[in-house]
Amino acid sequence: MRYLTSFIIVLFFVQSIMSQTYEVGLIAGGANYIGDVGSTYYIAPNDFAVGVIGKWNRSKRHAFRASFLYAQINADDSKGDDRREQRGLSFDNSIKELSVGMEYNFWDWFLYDGKPQWTPYLYTGITGFNYGAQAVDSNNQIEAYADKWNFAIPMVLGIKKTLGRKFIIGAEIGARYTFTDNLDGSDPDPRFGEGFGNLNNNDWYVFTGITLSYTWGRIPCYCAF
Repeated sequence: MRYLTSFIIVLFFVQSIMSQTYEVGLIAGGANYIGDVGSTYYIAPNDFAVGVIGKWNRSKRHAFRASFLYAQINADDSKGDDRREQRGLSFDNSIKELSVGMEYNFWDWFLYDGKPQWTPYLYTGITGFNYGAQAVDSNNQIEAYADKWNFAIPMVLGIKKTLGRKFIIGAEIGARYTFTDNLDGSDPDPRFGEGFGNLNNNDWYVFTGITLSYTWGRIPCYCAF
C-alpha cells in the first residue's frame, strides 16, 4: 500500500508539473507594408493595428498560439526614392488576419513559482488574411476592385515579461511574407489594370507593437490528496 501511495503521489506530481496555462489578451501597435510603392524601409510603422491573442502554454519552452489582427497599411511614393517620387503613386489598404502556430521560448517560462519571468521568443505558423485587391485606374490612382483572401507566413521575434502573477506584457516585431504581390496594386487582374514595379517579389507587411494578456490555469500542488 505504501508503494501504491508513493506511485500516486509521483504521478500527481508529474501531472501537476505539466499543468496547462492559458493566456488571452490584446495586441496594439503599428503596421507598415514592404512592396513596390513608397518607402523602402523594412520596419517603419505608419498606421495602426489592433487585435486579440490567445495561447496555450504547453510546456516551459513552447506554446500554441492563435490571434486575430486588424491593420491599416498605406504607402506614398513621395516618401520613396527619386524614381518612385517621380511616379507619384499612393494607396491605402486594410488587413484582417487570422494566424495559428507555435511560439518558442528561448528560456524556461514557468508561471507558478511566484518569481518574475521573462524570455525572448520566436513565433511562426500560418496566416490567412483578407485584403482589398487593387489596381491603377485611368486617373493614375490606386483603388480597390475586389475583396480577397490569401495566405502569409509570419516570422515574429518578441520578448515577454510577467506583471505580477496574472498578467504578461510583451513587445514584438513580426514580418508577414504574403503569397500575393497586389496589396499595392502592382500586380492586378489584367481585366482591371496593368502591373508595375518588380513582379517577381511578393509583398510583405510588418506589425510592431505590444501585447498584454491575462493568464490562468491549474496551479501545481505537490502534496498528497
